[in-house]
Amino acid sequence: MSMLYFKVFMTVQAFVFRITGGRLMGKLRGMDICVVKTTGAKSGKIRYIPLMLVPYEEGVILVASMGGAPAHPSWYWNIKAHPEVLVYLEGKKLDLVAEQVSDDKKAELWSLICSFYPPYDDYQKKTERNIPVFNLSLIHISEPTRLLSIAYAVFCLKK
Repeated sequence: MSMLYFKVFMTVQAFVFRITGGRLMGKLRGMDICVVKTTGAKSGKIRYIPLMLVPYEEGVILVASMGGAPAHPSWYWNIKAHPEVLVYLEGKKLDLVAEQVSDDKKAELWSLICSFYPPYDDYQKKTERNIPVFNLSLIHISEPTRLLSIAYAVFCLKK
């Protein structure tokens, strides 16, 4: 598959997934996906990338495998630069914050990760690169901040 075809397919899949709440194009190779909205590390542009869905606690795990390629995918750099992301999954949108896990945590999570998408194990064996893993968890907003946000929204509506 050419890189151009791959990029076009991923763009279409992300768009269709978002507008249908995942009812259409919600799988890749028979496995569930999520769509991650990131901000470009260099460009600052909004990007949508479909990735394999690995649910974990109240968020998801993302694996920057790029099929075992020798380099990290571009979304890896976007998330490193801008860890607050929006994830579309199963008809929901979650505001999450990404944290790259340690090698020890990756080892602890690896069997769970591969249970959702077994080829990850082959991808890691195929490359000399240590494939990064991110734990995306809910952004917790303090109660005073939440109340200020609500008050501001009400103020703006009254204008």
